[in-house]
Amino acid sequence: MSDLPAFCVYRDFPPETGKTVQFDRHYLLYAAKGTMRLQAAGRAWTLPPARAALIAADAPITLDIATTITCCSALFSPTHYAAPAEPLRVLDMSPLARELILACRSYGPDQTALDPDGKQLFDTLYMLATRAAAAPNEMWMPVGQSDAVQTALTLTETRIGETIAFAEIATAVGLTERTLARRFQEEVGMPWRDCLRRLRMIRAVEALSDPTRQVTQIAMDVGYSSSSAFNSAFLDFVGQTPSAFRAGL
Repeated sequence: MSDLPAFCVYRDFPPETGKTVQFDRHYLLYAAKGTMRLQAAGRAWTLPPARAALIAADAPITLDIATTITCCSALFSPTHYAAPAEPLRVLDMSPLARELILACRSYGPDQTALDPDGKQLFDTLYMLATRAAAAPNEMWMPVGQSDAVQTALTLTETRIGETIAFAEIATAVGLTERTLARRFQEEVGMPWRDCLRRLRMIRAVEALSDPTRQVTQIAMDVGYSSSSAFNSAFLDFVGQTPSAFRAGL
């Protein structure tokens, strides 16, 4: 392990699926440009530039990167910084936190020492991250435990832009609707219909990070026949309209 109290990794990462990573430091995982998916403990999150993940040292996570991203992550030595309250928390990045982590770019892992200004910068960033982690972002999607539920979720996400019936999903995985409904409640804690809505909203969040895509087209791509219905659902789920969310990226 480096003796540095903290350092920043700032570089591009190409598309990759199912990459498991684990570090000997606590770290704030942040994409300055682009969006990635993070999976751990039976849940998955989408991380656009509006969010980050605070991850404790030695906690494994799995990443999916659909398109090249620019990652700006801060890593904190466990001997200098107290462990986060939980192994993983996804949090909303305030404008100040985003500016601070970007300011850390000049403090890379190849330095021999961290000057007082740099130490203060990382200290403030870690304080903000741990405070934000106390009210974690709940925009996660379920993963499922059994093959049947995992397959059902995959099929649902594959057909997310279509009009899809639960009966079709149950037939495809070889279970009755009643049995599959019970499995969903037991394994992910919510009905399939709620999973569908959550998956649609998360797909929309990912799409909104691409400024070239029109909101109306995104609405149709995730299964909404009208912009008003999509805007209402997005506002209810995210707390912002699609346009406001995109403006904050």
